Amino acid sequence: MALIKEFFIELDRHWKQTQEQRIPLRVIGSAALMLHTEYERRTKDSDVIETDFITEPVRKALLDIAGKKTEFHSRYGMYLDIVPRATPFLPHPPSYRTVDSLKGLRNFAVDALDTVDVAVSKLKRFNASDADDVAAMVNMGAVGHEQFIDRLKSAVDGYSLDARAEDLPKVIANFHTVERDCYQAPETEIPLPDWMQD
Repeated sequence: MALIKEFFIELDRHWKQTQEQRIPLRVIGSAALMLHTEYERRTKDSDVIETDFITEPVRKALLDIAGKKTEFHSRYGMYLDIVPRATPFLPHPPSYRTVDSLKGLRNFAVDALDTVDVAVSKLKRFNASDADDVAAMVNMGAVGHEQFIDRLKSAVDGYSLDARAEDLPKVIANFHTVERDCYQAPETEIPLPDWMQD
């Protein structure tokens, strides 16, 4: 079993709080790729996006069990990180899929961001690990070129009226790198907001 799946199974076993229904956990980043595919690589954290279900008591309990510098961190070499919902660069709305292999958890319902949306989210920072993740998904056939274009356009639209729109030229340049290096395809024109085209 993949280490990332063991991580969530153990988190479920260690959970002591009781609640009426399972707590949704929405996983993003490379952890989502490893939950949806056979892809594996070392990662330092498992990012869970902040939602209304992660109340302050739930957040504290999650981080006490599996946060940075916990026994979980030592054992798995990764820790749980809860990411503010406004931080990632995502299509609107982002697409999450149930992780079938974790459907049996008692306390958590784990959904992971779709592979195409993860690839889009990687374009903002696009460090070496991000580039490797995107290339791996393209090579595995998990991220089709047209899908990537459509979901990127959705993310660009969502950012266009936002202060973060200043990041969009860099994001699009990173996408063009993926098109050239991974798809061996010509660059697709991704329109920027009108106010940025002067």
